Amino acid sequence: MTVVPGMTELTAPYWEAAREGRLAIQECRSCGQLSHPPLPACPRCHGRDLGWREVSGAGTVYTYTVVRHPTHFAFADTIPYAIALVELAEGPWLITGITGCPPDGVHAGMPVRVVFREVTDGVTLPYFEPAR
Repeated sequence: MTVVPGMTELTAPYWEAAREGRLAIQECRSCGQLSHPPLPACPRCHGRDLGWREVSGAGTVYTYTVVRHPTHFAFADTIPYAIALVELAEGPWLITGITGCPPDGVHAGMPVRVVFREVTDGVTLPYFEPAR
């Protein structure tokens, strides 16, 4: 079983970009603030003129945890796995899965880059792996 995130009208551009292999972050056209997750108004200026900006996908692990006990039966075959708070080069933060290295190989300060995995037909998720 695959767990698929909820998709709404507000988050649709994020998921569409992921299906295309791009990482897009919501941007306020009034003040330039980048925000994730997407919000109905800018957290800085409260403006509602919002768009989307493609970002580099480069980032740094700020903190992480290694999950050793499945929090949902759908994840039982994937433990252990690492979940991290990644600070993107452009500033916003994402909570994401880390792939491409053993879970115990993840560390704070580790440079990472986005990779995309199609998990079901039409749903692609961004993950991060160590930057080479």
